[in-house]
Amino acid sequence: MSTMPTPDERLAALLAFLRRRVTGDYEIDEFGFDPDLNGTVLLELLRPLYRQWFRVTTVGLENVPAHSGALVVANHSGTLPMDALMLQVALNDEAHRPIRLLGAHLVYQLPVLGHLARKSGHTLACPEDADRLLRKGELVGVFPEGFKGVGKPFSERYRLQRFGRGGFAASAIRAGVPIVPCAIVGAEEIYPKIGDVRALARLLGLPYLPITPFFPWLGPLGLVPLPSKWMIEFGEPIRTDEYGPDEADDPMVILELTDQVRETVQERLDALRKRRGPAFPPFAR
Repeated sequence: MSTMPTPDERLAALLAFLRRRVTGDYEIDEFGFDPDLNGTVLLELLRPLYRQWFRVTTVGLENVPAHSGALVVANHSGTLPMDALMLQVALNDEAHRPIRLLGAHLVYQLPVLGHLARKSGHTLACPEDADRLLRKGELVGVFPEGFKGVGKPFSERYRLQRFGRGGFAASAIRAGVPIVPCAIVGAEEIYPKIGDVRALARLLGLPYLPITPFFPWLGPLGLVPLPSKWMIEFGEPIRTDEYGPDEADDPMVILELTDQVRETVQERLDALRKRRGPAFPPFAR
């Protein structure tokens, strides 16, 4: 568990960051990832949510490879993809590894969000980018449910949606890296989705436009996430180096591996939800 920096340490880090930006003493990789900006500014903005608001607890960090490439496959939920951001903080601060999350095309069509996503290490969810990152030994993260998971109604909470066509499984086999199943509990309760303005969502080009108990009724205040208790579990890695390279193109192999990962995530999700207990425990800290 990482320790909280003191105010003096925060100030010293900020001044050092500003000096590096002025002198150009920082690097950005081919995908647009800016580790200096991400670690000093972007993640720092998320840490109060992670530590004080959601009080995130991590389980199974020993299952995350310390240095080699791996593919973290997690459930997706919460109306807004806050789970992706909390997963990013967890792995950076607790496992000391940046995770390169694969995002939908829509993310990169939005000027500010797309730019910040690239800066924080995210990239497009396509086989080419996934393969290149995994072969470089990076820790890559994917949410195979996509918008079907993050936008599902509250009545379907903690029930995994379909895992797409299994492209993530093919990428893991091609790179010969393990798949780390990840269960995230807590995101389902932050914005309980009770409705959807579908006509307006289509007009705006969005996958959905949610109605929650507080949005749009309370305006901007309705966008404040509820302080649910979160837990993130990393399960035992599923090996893929036992497959031959050609099996990455075999639909039956991909389907079987995809189903195995999905069933594992659902199993761990059910167990972790019971372990977490109430979403809003009294006097939780």
